[in-house]
Amino acid sequence: MHSRIQLIENIKPSLKKLANPCRLCIHKCSVDRAKGEAGFCRATAKPAVYSYSPHYGEEPPLSMPTGRPACPVGRQPGPGGGSGTIFFTHCNMKCIYCQNYAFSQETDFEEIETEELAQRMLELQRQGCYNINLVSPTHYAYQIVESLQIAIKKSLNIPIVYNTGGYDNIELIKLLDGIVDIYLPDMRYCRDAMALKYSSAKDYTANNRLIIKEMFRQVGILKLNREGVAKKGMIVRLLILPNNISGIIETLKFLKEEVSKDIYLSVMSQYHPTYKAEEYPEMARRINKKEYKEVIDEVEKLGFTNGWIQGFITEPGHFLGTNIKPKSLDKRRAF
Repeated sequence: MHSRIQLIENIKPSLKKLANPCRLCIHKCSVDRAKGEAGFCRATAKPAVYSYSPHYGEEPPLSMPTGRPACPVGRQPGPGGGSGTIFFTHCNMKCIYCQNYAFSQETDFEEIETEELAQRMLELQRQGCYNINLVSPTHYAYQIVESLQIAIKKSLNIPIVYNTGGYDNIELIKLLDGIVDIYLPDMRYCRDAMALKYSSAKDYTANNRLIIKEMFRQVGILKLNREGVAKKGMIVRLLILPNNISGIIETLKFLKEEVSKDIYLSVMSQYHPTYKAEEYPEMARRINKKEYKEVIDEVEKLGFTNGWIQGFITEPGHFLGTNIKPKSLDKRRAF
């Protein structure tokens, strides 16, 4: 605990310089947020939080609900449970299909002090959450680190999950080495034209792959305790989009060749057209069985064995199995 506090103290000056003028993500807007200036994401000096609560719909080792089987060893989780999610408002990507658009894109929420954010982290720990899950944290990285420093001094000791769309500045990710326990990034696209068109994320692919490799260097393969709860490591999220817009097969090949075939994957079929997706005919439907099967078959072909796959056209939070074994998926029951 004391070593992490010292680490935070050491990196805060560099992180502050990165945050103001703001270059925390690839947009590198360079606005002076301390003076109230807002860039692409519209965030200013103080963190704005939409909600915080235990969440039971994340990958099983992050949020196993009490009363459901704990993976992979079949034990029951202890009292409380859930992933202690903190949903931040605003976002450094503008996905036209964002399911959280109400607070990521359109509405401003009350800003809070870092001391209050620290108290919310501690409250989630008191409720028995397995971790602190920071959802869309990039643009508030400096304020989050300040809050963590306060919370750790007051006994926060559960894992920190960095749940990101994968459009972070590599310099930010390097600074988080030793502070973040579990990285939960998206690899949303493998072609920059798609990232720009559907998420306003210029130069997404190369930067996304760069931070994925750095995250993996820091934390490695996902590690679980005896109860099957994640303590350290990485899970890569792959959202299947219609018409192969995400290009997941190319992403899978990259992961095998340049990261590790033992990495934990979370393959998601939950896409549904929301927000502005209906304005784009190629995005105005859910995925079909052929698109789903192509991805699942490639996961098996490339030899990935760790992670979770959502059933065909499912809702958020329903994952199949504790190991990826596509041929037997239809015989397994969703969590």
